[in-house]
Amino acid sequence: MYSNYAYLLVAIVFEVLATTALKETHGFTRPLPSLLTILGYGLAFYFLSLTLRAIPVGLVYAIWSGAGIIFITAIGWLWFRQSLDMPALVGMGFILAGVAIINLFSRTLVH
Repeated sequence: MYSNYAYLLVAIVFEVLATTALKETHGFTRPLPSLLTILGYGLAFYFLSLTLRAIPVGLVYAIWSGAGIIFITAIGWLWFRQSLDMPALVGMGFILAGVAIINLFSRTLVH
């Protein structure tokens, strides 16, 4: 079971890297960021498919999307200097809380 969560973590990392590179592709006109985007998404979906062999799709997608939103927002704030107002921060808190609640209390994990 733990290896499935490791696959999910790897999938999230590749998705976040690919999305970060996507911003730098400028409409896929820059070769290196474009290659990183395509490779990153390909690897992300490969590792996501490994995760889905053992963990329900709804749970995986909740974790995948929630963690991706948090990480991409943090990268946007730190790297791209995008500002975050209070509603954005509160929303991120709700997303983080939702993922935590699912992982800590949901019986969906039990097969």
